[in-house]
Amino acid sequence: MTAGPRHRLEIAGPGGFWFFAYGSLMWDPPFRPAEARAARIFGWHRAFCVSSETYRGTPDRPGLTLGLRRGGSCAGLALRVAAADRAAAIRAIEAREMDDDPIYLCRRVALHVEKRQVPGYTLVTNHEDRIFAGGLTFEETAGRIAASVGERGTNIAYLAETVSRLEESGIAPRRLRALLGRARRLAGDSSG
Repeated sequence: MTAGPRHRLEIAGPGGFWFFAYGSLMWDPPFRPAEARAARIFGWHRAFCVSSETYRGTPDRPGLTLGLRRGGSCAGLALRVAAADRAAAIRAIEAREMDDDPIYLCRRVALHVEKRQVPGYTLVTNHEDRIFAGGLTFEETAGRIAASVGERGTNIAYLAETVSRLEESGIAPRRLRALLGRARRLAGDSSG
């Protein structure tokens, strides 16, 4: 099913733009960014609040992926899309993140990059969507991540890649690191 127009990337004006990545788009963007820089946004925080029935789970055993929820702040990567790549990048993000369910909504945000602020865009969670999974405890979240596998691999690998990319960018994701350790213990993996 294709989502309606309100579930598309609505990027104002022509030319390039900045896009804020906080989950798999940090380590596996479906387009080639012109540059990537550590960034922070305010008013939103990262949470495992999206049920994954395909990529990191199945309908019978859904995994969890990241979304942005209101409140707090979130560190991630600002990806700059060059003007020449604009149309292809928009299509690629829409195809991967917005095609099956209207779980993500495009929002304009202020990106704090180094010592400056730049306008940009990101995807926030639509709490009205059927796959929204807000309200899970830490233990419930770790349990789902430990037990889920989908078309793109294990849910633990998704979390581990996210933690790794944040650390490579100089961001210390303490809560995600703790979640990864717990999910690995639940899965019987002694590597973390």
